[in-house]
Amino acid sequence: MTPTTSEKQTKYLSGFGNEFATEAVKGALPVGQNSPQKAPLGLYAEQFSGTAFTVPRVHNKRTWTYRIRPSVLHKPFEQIENGGWESEFNKLPVTPNQLRWNPLPMPEKETDFIDGVTTIAGNGDLFAQSGIAIHIFACNKDMTERFFYNADGEMLVVAEKNRVRFLTELGIIEIGSGEIAVIPRGLKFRVELPDSEARGYICENYGAQFCLPDLGPIGANGLANARDFETPVAWFEDKEGEMELTAKFGGNLWSCAVTHSPCDVVGWHGNYAPYKYDLRRFNTIGSISFDHPDPSIFTVLTSPSGDAGVANCDFVIFPDRWLVAENTFRPPWYHRNVMSEYMGLCYGQYDAKEEGFVAGGGSLHNCMSAHGPDLDAFEKASNADLKPQKLEGTMAFMFESRYIIRPTRFAMETSELQPEYFEVWQKLKKNFKM
Repeated sequence: MTPTTSEKQTKYLSGFGNEFATEAVKGALPVGQNSPQKAPLGLYAEQFSGTAFTVPRVHNKRTWTYRIRPSVLHKPFEQIENGGWESEFNKLPVTPNQLRWNPLPMPEKETDFIDGVTTIAGNGDLFAQSGIAIHIFACNKDMTERFFYNADGEMLVVAEKNRVRFLTELGIIEIGSGEIAVIPRGLKFRVELPDSEARGYICENYGAQFCLPDLGPIGANGLANARDFETPVAWFEDKEGEMELTAKFGGNLWSCAVTHSPCDVVGWHGNYAPYKYDLRRFNTIGSISFDHPDPSIFTVLTSPSGDAGVANCDFVIFPDRWLVAENTFRPPWYHRNVMSEYMGLCYGQYDAKEEGFVAGGGSLHNCMSAHGPDLDAFEKASNADLKPQKLEGTMAFMFESRYIIRPTRFAMETSELQPEYFEVWQKLKKNFKM
């Protein structure tokens, strides 16, 4: 029996990148070999690989699934309209100006997760497996008979407004504001909206898979702990009927008919699986004397590039934390950076931009584009009584990339772009005295 909607459970296994084994029906997993002549319970054995077979074992990602029907059971794909998805980022000249956007509105007509995606910016080349795309999703309709997979990259989803439930081949993940889900490249899923509508951000990663950053001099503990990442237990749908499978492949959307739910994996074992993480579990590191370290100490996940320490993409957060540094300007300082930064906000107020940067919105400060606190934040921090202070009720984040981030035409022409953003710095005055 397939569980009904009311019976769906979001149960999890803990740990980042571990080898898991889970079955929704006892006896679904074979013992001692991956693909016996006859898989248990009349199931089909199918390997789901996230890396080349021959990469070093420590980096190899694969999961064996035992499913009711094999994935090859579908009609031919046909290309469909891309909607708000974009994967080419060379259509406009890239401005060095600082950019900031208001939140995109919630859709007025019924819109599911796939149709609710709008691309804001991106870089690199999905065919060369480098770079990222940055999207906003806003949706108000469950995916019931429609399923999706992304062959171009893994998707790091940041929930901003309300809950998002991913019903995947390997189990169910539900996230709310301040939580993330990472959906591996190629994993099939559909999305339900427990609160009727939802909005958030997506980093579509074309490069190396996200992993935990090295801790270096920090030592063995701190930042995001591996045990706090959660992977779903096996769950399946044994459902037949007229359904649709949509794929993102080569930068375009494709669709085919299927006569059953692709989420029919009864048991699986491996280490290539979706996971979620509550950003509030991040163990924040900071100065307890003077000055403050670079914002790289807030890195949750990183997608490495070919150059050590220079990321294809870093996912960085600015959560609740104590500020105790003495004789120090506590907000982020003014800076120009070789890395390009797209920022978003899940909830609360960001201490360096107290006005205009709101939940669901975003900002882009590209390579070597100067940025930093606005006038009010500068004056407040410069004259504050530096007692221990706790920032509470805030969760900003950043997708940071070694490559210039190119806004889409939509992002540059939408009415949600704030043309007056540059004004936040114009009243900064000269304080120099001889």
